[in-house]
Amino acid sequence: MFGLPLGLFVESAVAVLLALTIGYCIVLNHRLKMLHADKDVLRQMVADLVGATNLANQAIKELKQTAVEADLSLNSRLEEAERFGIELANHVNAGTVLMERIARITSVARHSQAIEPIEQPVPNKVQSALEQLQSRVRTRGAAA
Repeated sequence: MFGLPLGLFVESAVAVLLALTIGYCIVLNHRLKMLHADKDVLRQMVADLVGATNLANQAIKELKQTAVEADLSLNSRLEEAERFGIELANHVNAGTVLMERIARITSVARHSQAIEPIEQPVPNKVQSALEQLQSRVRTRGAAA
């Protein structure tokens, strides 16, 4: 074949294949280094994700507990407000009944004042008791 010995042709073919293999190994080595670097970055990213997940779980637990406490507090305040509402309604009803009674009393008093003449004020009990006591003392003094 072209006057070259067959051994030289085989040797040059092996040398070219060896050079291609070495070049391909260099490319693979470069890619493996990048993969290992990405592996470290990925490992760090996974660790950060696990840490963030743990923090989120803790925050969710605290939020649940806060929600339970707020619910209990709100329920107690609602019960207290209902009690106050019932008490207020009772007071309003009692006030209404009292106002109706006062209205009836004033109506009767106005009606009776129009019918009856104004009476003289009745002496109070203390004055009448003092007068009786003085009259008894006089009668005893006269009898002695």
